[in-house]
Amino acid sequence: MASERDPGTTRPLSDQVEELLSHDGPLPIVAAGDPVLRRVTEPFDGQLDPALLARFVAALRETMHAAPGVGLAAPQVGVPLRIAVIEDPAPVPDEVRLTRGREPQPFRVLVNPSYEPVGPARAAFFEGCLSVPGWQAVVARAAQVRLLGQDENGRTLDEVFTGWPARIVQHETDHLDGTLYLDRAELRSLSSNEAMAERWAQPTPAHAATALGFELPG
Repeated sequence: MASERDPGTTRPLSDQVEELLSHDGPLPIVAAGDPVLRRVTEPFDGQLDPALLARFVAALRETMHAAPGVGLAAPQVGVPLRIAVIEDPAPVPDEVRLTRGREPQPFRVLVNPSYEPVGPARAAFFEGCLSVPGWQAVVARAAQVRLLGQDENGRTLDEVFTGWPARIVQHETDHLDGTLYLDRAELRSLSSNEAMAERWAQPTPAHAATALGFELPG
């Protein structure tokens, strides 16, 4: 498969990953505007041998922690492969935790994930992305989803996520389908990180909706 960064070649994904891992430290995060973020990723089917996959997963986790973030998908480091990692220690005040349903999540590797809503309930909160640095916007998402896929060892994942963990699962799986959170956002809510900290840091975006003139889902 051709690399987005060198479209004239047909480098194997394993070579691309080996090159990424040849440098020490966190991996560079790809920013919006790079075509790799807009491609449907290639399903994982052994393109990386177990040792290389383990190294790649470890690098994704290191990069996620360093950013810092609570999830990272392979396309965000330039690799169009259907793999993502999530982890959330949820270091937030109790009011935020309860309002947003944000509970600590252990480190997980999602291989070939997909999700489907469970029930009609939706929740709208500000959301950001490591590939769209400096900005956040309100996104309405399913309040509960069923995640299907595998882990890094090929074991089946079939689990229901609720609240903020459901949001993380949807956000990272969307990356693997070439979708950014901005595609689902209420664009009138788009706010810089500075504006978020100064004006809209409340547990819900109700004040922002009133002031900026957008509607929250019922």
